[in-house]
Amino acid sequence: MNVAIVKYNAGNIYSVVNALKRMGIEPMLTDDAEQLMKADKVLFPGQGHAGEAMEYLKARRLDEVIRNLKQPVFGICVGQQLLCRHSEEGDTECIDIFDAEVKRFLPEKHEDKVPCMGWNQLNELKSPLYKGLNEGDYVYFVHSFYVPKCAETIATADYILPYSASMHKDNFYTCQFHPEKSGKVGEKILENFLQLTTDNR
Repeated sequence: MNVAIVKYNAGNIYSVVNALKRMGIEPMLTDDAEQLMKADKVLFPGQGHAGEAMEYLKARRLDEVIRNLKQPVFGICVGQQLLCRHSEEGDTECIDIFDAEVKRFLPEKHEDKVPCMGWNQLNELKSPLYKGLNEGDYVYFVHSFYVPKCAETIATADYILPYSASMHKDNFYTCQFHPEKSGKVGEKILENFLQLTTDNR
């Protein structure tokens, strides 16, 4: 299987590369449009600032490339946020696959820390991406911004308020958490993504 990872100026990409290698997959880390379009599966992970990431992507027209991909695409963490319409982080216009506004967590109580960091439960699972998993399974999050619940939400988490832990539209799948840092549960999610076809839509 030809698996590509979008190469751009975001952190945490190599932890996804290493997670796939542990699963026996040798992914291709690339910012080449042709290579991305030819891949069987594309992962779009990352940590960092939405505005800076979009500047990098737009300068290389990678936003257009990603928007036009037809195979299964998996946006992870900032990748999920960049696939939305707009982010409050840097007042950033994003790739606009999901008609959603990425918002900053606003602490309501003293114990509400931002960024949200640590293990949290997944709820309301409803996608082949979560085949074999259970309501309440734990995954690892690190983020200061979130996507509100919407029609495309396929899993939720609760920190300060319920929000989209994962979304799906057409051939695009996303998660706010880090499957590559989420042990056996995360590995199963990556495995499920690699088994998806465009028929799963």
